[in-house]
Amino acid sequence: MDVIKAIEAEQIKEDFEDFSIGDTVKVYFKIVEGATERVQVYEGLVIAKNNSGVRRTFTVRKISYGVGVERIFPLHSPRVEKVEVVRYGRVRRAKLYYIRDKVGKKAKVPELIKRKVEAPKV
Repeated sequence: MDVIKAIEAEQIKEDFEDFSIGDTVKVYFKIVEGATERVQVYEGLVIAKNNSGVRRTFTVRKISYGVGVERIFPLHSPRVEKVEVVRYGRVRRAKLYYIRDKVGKKAKVPELIKRKVEAPKV
């Protein structure tokens, strides 16, 4: 088992911005079309995070032309270039599956307002 953990440790990316459930994120995902490769941006609400280590995944939900679309991204995949937080959300649940049943303004998550930490006075 130590061999597997050693291989997985090499593949873990540490350069991701810290995001959590309820945040609105932009996921920059590489798409291969024939011989060309391009980056597609997928913006939506993080409704779940699963597993740990290299197998870590997160589910992003967005509304596209009135239809809810969910996509599961492996966090440490080489195809995920970066994850950028657009807006922090204030939630009290680990999984936001109830958002699937909500429509319009009720499907929104309230914004979390973070305070800036002041430097100690000398």
